[in-house]
Amino acid sequence: MVLLRDGTALLENLDGQDFDFEDGWRLSGTGTWQLTDDDGGQAVRLSLTTRTRVEKRSPAPIAAPAAQEPPSTYSWFLYVDRDQRDGLVMFFMYGDPDIGNMYVLTRKGGA
Repeated sequence: MVLLRDGTALLENLDGQDFDFEDGWRLSGTGTWQLTDDDGGQAVRLSLTTRTRVEKRSPAPIAAPAAQEPPSTYSWFLYVDRDQRDGLVMFFMYGDPDIGNMYVLTRKGGA
């Protein structure tokens, strides 16, 4: 994922958030992002507006018989936090929200 200063974003192989993770698809494309700041802290609202590629996660999850086509547009809500070295950490929850699984995005070296 690349967040550009003009509010646009490039996304590559992002899994679905919350229960959508169970479908096993990964989306790539372009979109927009916006930083929000409220009582719960800061978050990034990331929206895929143009899907360019869909892939399946490996190993593929056991799909339900009525598995639907991956979405052509999608939105993620990325939480923003600080790590132990005061660096930025962005993450979203996946699977059953009551379990608390975190999908942490890491910054590529030299970026």
